[in-house]
Formats: sequence, structure tokens, C-alpha cells
Amino acid sequence: MHQPTPPSTADDNRLPGFPSRPTSTLDDIGLPGLRSKPPSTPHDIGLPSPHPTPRSGQGNHTPPHADGTEPHSPPGIHRRPPPPAGPAPLPPAATTHRTPLPPQPGPPPRRPSDLPPTHTALICVALPGLAISTERAQLTGEGLEGFYRAGRRLISRCHVRVAGREPLPVHARMTTADRARFVGTLRASPDAGPDPDLIVERVRRADGTERITLHSSAPRPLRLPLEVALGTDLADLGAIASGSTGPELPATVHDSGLRWTGPTGSSAVTADPPPTDALASAGMLRWEIELPPGGSASVELKARLDGAGPLRAVARAAATTPLAPARAAGDHPGAQALLRVCVDDLQALLLRDPHHPTDTHLAAGAPWRCGLAPAEALAAARMTLPLGTRLAAGTLRTLARTQLTDGPSSGMIPGPRRDAGPHLPPSCTATEATLLFPALLAEARRWGLPEKETEELLPAAERCLAWLRTTLGEGIYLSDPHPGGPQRCETQAHAHRAALLGADLLDDFGRPGGPGLRQWARNLRTAFQRDFWIDDLGGGRPAAARAPDGRLVPHLGAATSHLLDTGLLGGGERAPGLLDKVQTEQLARLLGSPAMDSGWGLRGLAAKEPGFNTFGHRGGAVRTHETAIAVAGLIAAGFEKEASGLLRGALAAAEAFDHRLPEMYGGEQRTDGSAPIPHPASCRPAATAAAAGVLLLTSLAGIRPDAPAGTVTLRPAASAPLGEIVLTGLRVAGAPFSVRIGRLGLAMVEEAADGLQLGV
Repeated sequence: MHQPTPPSTADDNRLPGFPSRPTSTLDDIGLPGLRSKPPSTPHDIGLPSPHPTPRSGQGNHTPPHADGTEPHSPPGIHRRPPPPAGPAPLPPAATTHRTPLPPQPGPPPRRPSDLPPTHTALICVALPGLAISTERAQLTGEGLEGFYRAGRRLISRCHVRVAGREPLPVHARMTTADRARFVGTLRASPDAGPDPDLIVERVRRADGTERITLHSSAPRPLRLPLEVALGTDLADLGAIASGSTGPELPATVHDSGLRWTGPTGSSAVTADPPPTDALASAGMLRWEIELPPGGSASVELKARLDGAGPLRAVARAAATTPLAPARAAGDHPGAQALLRVCVDDLQALLLRDPHHPTDTHLAAGAPWRCGLAPAEALAAARMTLPLGTRLAAGTLRTLARTQLTDGPSSGMIPGPRRDAGPHLPPSCTATEATLLFPALLAEARRWGLPEKETEELLPAAERCLAWLRTTLGEGIYLSDPHPGGPQRCETQAHAHRAALLGADLLDDFGRPGGPGLRQWARNLRTAFQRDFWIDDLGGGRPAAARAPDGRLVPHLGAATSHLLDTGLLGGGERAPGLLDKVQTEQLARLLGSPAMDSGWGLRGLAAKEPGFNTFGHRGGAVRTHETAIAVAGLIAAGFEKEASGLLRGALAAAEAFDHRLPEMYGGEQRTDGSAPIPHPASCRPAATAAAAGVLLLTSLAGIRPDAPAGTVTLRPAASAPLGEIVLTGLRVAGAPFSVRIGRLGLAMVEEAADGLQLGV
């Protein structure tokens, strides 16, 4: 087996020609301004462009699109040279010659240190609306605080005083994905004792509304002045993140509230009931509130873009949401809340294609990535297939319209680059998205995507598979699409799955190409087990990547979990993986070891590896998506002990985060009495994290449908790590599907489509 010389320093672990800790492109923590439409310029996948693209953050800030995203790439995205016409020839595996890989071109990326923190924020989401607050309820105009619509901050300051005093904040909590409730108290009566006799309740919503309610428990009538000081800078998220916002704009009295106008537009706040006084110079609205003993009174504020209608989120109406209202019940107290919150967050992140309003997809996450990131959208749609196929279909149709159809990259789904941690250069999400596309289409068909819709999307999937075959040429491994790019283990796993599931799809529709894809997949399995495995005294490990000169990058990270994610074929069978049985068993042991399992989920990089950073978003932090991929893959492969440890850790972390899982959090080791440490730049909610919660729970049932054949097979976790669990409101073959997993690990279908047979 191929085995590199053991490294002696952190630098020795890296691919030749790359720094030991490449600078982050920030794509995965989501620079503000990431477009809501997928990238469509050659720059987005590193191809040459005849016209230079202005760099974000230089000169005047470019106004965003109507959906609130910026038309140019965010700062920190490197541009890549054109990909080679074909893959570089592979040297013999035994070579020791190290050819330096070329350095990555482009300007140095913007550092994330000045991003306003998000880990303490309460973020209400109903895209394209956001409301971001601290636990103190008052909006002060600092950091990210404010009401947003389409990436523009409508209101940055909303400061409430009652009888000249601020309420004492005593409670702040998200009630749904788009709503937060704040409670403050005051002693309003002059003869009141230590007990408050006035409650100030504020309910803030992502659609730009806030209801302020005063509840009196005083024994006598109260007459109190309520004052709300408002202000805004009409800044966009890009300017807020870079700290380049301007001063507050002057207000004018408008209708029953106030209005602000700046170079980028206007916003207004209206009040119901209308205020007694409105003072434009101070941005102040004032009411005289009369409260009888035990009485209440409310004021509602509505913020909106001037000339814009009411915000209509995609998922607010049951008829328009593509996601089934799944529910969980059972022995584990957190399962029910986790699934409810995850589905709620997914609904809040839904967006429509503005030119094809019946097609919906998921934004990557709030607050930084309120647009479409192709690889993340496809991954999230795949994990939510148990909630129906409508989201997958909308995502696939949206991305098919962005697919490149000519040139050397014909067939690719464009996407930005993504930081890959301290040992590898940034990776290409265009490659990942292109390989995910046919896999998602094939699996969506198994879950119940109608044949007509599948056939309409088949040409786009064929172009993805043609790109794979063309890029490989006569080679075995798929490299990054730039000269000297590494061959990553997860890329080979994605390509292998796309080939097998794509071949299955092509055969079922009588299209050519299936046998060739299967033959390449067989050759890849044979070569991978030889060339990507590192023998050591601990039993060995898969390499993270392979350089064009044959040298292996030996660090252990969460990317290896993708080797267990093989995909679903017909008849409830899973596609074979790249590793043999012994190697798979060793990988399972490694993923379940203390070096990788933090007790809260799977670390992005093993704790003993050089360059480990508990907050490194691919260098040691726990990424929710990869934890779920590992759990599902381990259960499917029969390694339930390791899966159970990761699953319980993820559910414990979810409870600490009020069941709204962030995309990543600190990889510090869990100890008695500890709690997971939030990452200050993490999106929360995030599409892949919310979808991961769905996968974590549904993987326990091992649902393997084959809607075209009219069957569904169950392979539940025999150890029943969460005890009894009942999943209702899922969808298989276009109909409601419910399943119960008992404490002995036996599964029973309680609701299913008529005619759907239980497979063996």
C-alpha cells in the first residue's frame, strides 16, 4: 500500500506548493453579498473572462440586486486560471519526486475578523425578510441589529422607553423561525414594592412588524407615555459586514409614522394606532397610553421598503411550501423539538426563482448567505427528500438553467470556491454541485419524483455526466479544475456516486452511457483502495487527497465521512463504496474515536492533527452537515456504535442551541457540565444544518424507497439509539408516510401510499 514518509512539521503535511494554512476564502462562512442567483460568469468557476470583474469592497459599493444580493463576487474569492483541456497524467504511485503545485492566483482575501458576531443574535427569518436582535430587545443600530428586506436594512434603531425609562429585559426567545418574543418589566406605580407591576412585551417578526404590548397589574389606572425612537442608515449587509456603513439618515414625518430616504432608496415605518406625536428631528413616535387595573394596550409598527408591497414568504402558505410538515415523537425528549425546528428553519430559508415562481430552492443561511449556493442547495435538498421531492425538483430546475452549455467546462453547474482547511487549497463547489446534480435527480426519482419531471431534467444530468467523462479523459481520478489541482478523497466519492446513480438513471430511461460509467466506477474502486490508503500501526486511514505526483496528504478530517455516503439505487439497494470491508471498518473506528468525535459531533479535523483549531470551519470545528452524513453512512454500513455516539452528541448540541442547529460550532471536547461553544461567524439557521437534523432522525428508520417499482425497504438501526421513535408526515411516492421504530430496533410502517409494497 502507498505510504508517504511521516511528516515532521505541520508544513510537511501540506501539498507541495501550498502554504501550511491557506488563507480562507470565506465562502463557507458566507461573505455578505453572496448572490441569490447562482454564479454565471466565467470567474465564478475560475475560467478566464474577457472583462475584469470589479472587486467588492473597492471604490463605491455596488447596489445589490432586487433580491438583496450583490452582483459581483464577495471579497475574498480568488480567481482561478482556466482548467486544463484534460486531466494531468498520473505519475507512477511509487514516485517520490515532488512537483510544486502553482500558487493560487488572485488578490489576498479579506479577513473575517471584522465580521459582526452572530452567535448571540436572535435571527428571525422569512426570506427575503430578516430581523436581527440581541437578547436586550432594543435595536441600537450597532452590529447587525435591525429589520432587513432583500439584504437592505430598513430599520437599524428601535428603542422603547415607557415613562422615560427602559424596561428591564427578563426574557428573550425565538418562538418560530420568523418570530422572537421579548419581555421586560417596570415598576410603574409610585407605591409599588419590589414586584414589577408593568410588563412590556415585544413580538418581532421577520416581515418587518413589531407589536409592543403593555400589561398592567397595578391596582389603579395608569397613564404612561410610550416613546419609540427609530432610525436607519439603509445599509446593505455587505457594508455592515465591512464596517463601512454611513450615518443615520434624517427622518421625515410620513403618514402615521416616519420615512427615511437615501441614495439607495427609501424606507418607512407606519404605526397602528397612529402616534399622538411624531418628531422627525429625533426620529421619535410618542403615545399616551391609558391602562385600567389589569388592562393591556398595544402598538404595532410596520417597516417596509418605500413602494414595496407586504412581504410574502414562500412557506407562509401551506399550498406553496414544498416541504411536508413532518413530526417526531418517542422516548428521546429532543427528537420532537429538533425535527419541528429544522422543518421550520427550512421553510424560512425558502426562495423562489423570480423568473420561474413555481420553482423554489433554499438559501444557504442567515444572515450572511441569504442567496443560492448551488452545492449547499443540492446537498440540503437531498437530505430533505423524506419531506417530499418538490424542493429537489425546484432546486434542480433552477440550477439546470445556470448550467454551462459550451466551452471546456460545458456541463458544469457554476459555483464559488470554498476554504478546505489548513492542509489543502480551497476547493471547487462547482465540481461538487455538478456531481450532486445527477445523484439528486436519481434519488429523487426513487423517493417519488414523477417520471415526466425526471425526464425533463434528464438532459441536464446527462450533461453533468458528460462533463465527468470528458474531464477524466483516460484518467482514473478527478482533480480540482485548475492546473496541478489535488485529487480529493471526497471528490472521488462524489464522482463515484454520480457515476453509479447516473448509470442507473440512464439505463432506466434507455439512454446510452451507463455501462461506461459503471466500468469507470469499478476501475476507480480498485485504484482508490490501493492509492488512497495509508498503512500505519493504528490500522491505516484514507488519505485526504492525492497530489498529481502521487504524494498523499495524510491528515484525518470529516471529509472522509463522504466515503460512506454511497447513494440509493433501485430495489432499496445502496451503491457500493470506494473502500473495501476492512477499510470501511477502520474508517468507522476512526470517525468514532475521541480524536474525531468531540462529544458534540464530528470535528472537521482530528484533534491531534497539525493545524487543528477548535474554531476552524474546516480545521476542527464541528460541521452539522458532515456529522449527519457520517451518522447516516455509519448506520447504513452497520457501524451503529460509532453512529450512536455522534448522533447523541449532535442531539445534545441541538438542545444547547434551542434545537436550531448552526452550520458549525466549536470542536472542543465535551466534558461533564460543559456546553458546545458557538462559532461567532456561523450562519444560524443554515440550510445544510437544518436539513442535517432531518437526516439524523430519518436515518434511524433506514427508509429506502423505490417509487418506480412500488416498493419501500426499511433498514432501521437495530440498536435503537434513541429508543422508540415515531416519524409521521413524511412523504414517499407522493403520499404521506409514517414509520415507527421500536425499542428493539424493529420498524413498522403505519401510513403509506396505496399499493406501496414493503421490500425485503
